[in-house]
Amino acid sequence: MAKVKVSRSKAAGSKATGKPSHTEIKQRLIVAGKVLVAEGQDDFTRGHISFRLPENPQFFFMKPHSIGLDEITMQNILTVDLEGNVVAGTARRHSEVYIHSEIFKARPDVNCVIHTHPVYAVALSATGRPLKCYSQPGALFHEALGLYTDTINLIRTHAMGAGVARALGGGRGVLLKNHGVVVTGVSIEEAVIGTIMLETGAKVQLLAEATGELAPEFPRDDIEKLKHDLSRPDQFKVNFDYLARRVRRGGG
Repeated sequence: MAKVKVSRSKAAGSKATGKPSHTEIKQRLIVAGKVLVAEGQDDFTRGHISFRLPENPQFFFMKPHSIGLDEITMQNILTVDLEGNVVAGTARRHSEVYIHSEIFKARPDVNCVIHTHPVYAVALSATGRPLKCYSQPGALFHEALGLYTDTINLIRTHAMGAGVARALGGGRGVLLKNHGVVVTGVSIEEAVIGTIMLETGAKVQLLAEATGELAPEFPRDDIEKLKHDLSRPDQFKVNFDYLARRVRRGGG
């Protein structure tokens, strides 16, 4: 198995470039996994998170198979290339690695990819209806949420992963019909908060629709203004940091 050679300076990060070190990235991935579980995004050992290496964008860190999102450690995180091959690490690789590798190929602006199976988002995906802006979290995904309908099965091939990437397009996330969600971000914080907000938006929508006839959505310009405000990087970081503190207070 080939190994990625990373210089000490790259692994340690660079103050000049402001890029996080590998240790810092892995620490954020560990916290992200705990936050996702605390927010109900776990499904046994299923679900995964990845982050692109800043200095080597053809490689990414990824959670391994057979552990929960809250069991990610510095030692078990894998390094994977854009063909889905493990190039560093000894743990088992997720068969759905191609969700991550194909999105990273198609979207150089994306650094973090999350795939989970949250209940309300899966239920919404089963209806075939788009996510509506019946809540502020829903506005974050206004005209930025794709729908993948090729299969309910696991995304285990390059072609299937490429299909998810096409459904994503230039958006923020994808509903995998009857399966789960894929959410992307420039940062770990953005992807994690986006994943949580997508589930909240789906929950509010299903509850609202269950009541019967709904009032019209707000005008598009109003929704777009809110989407812009919610999309500021500081918003993602502030909320992620809060959830991280809450996990730590709870002993997670």
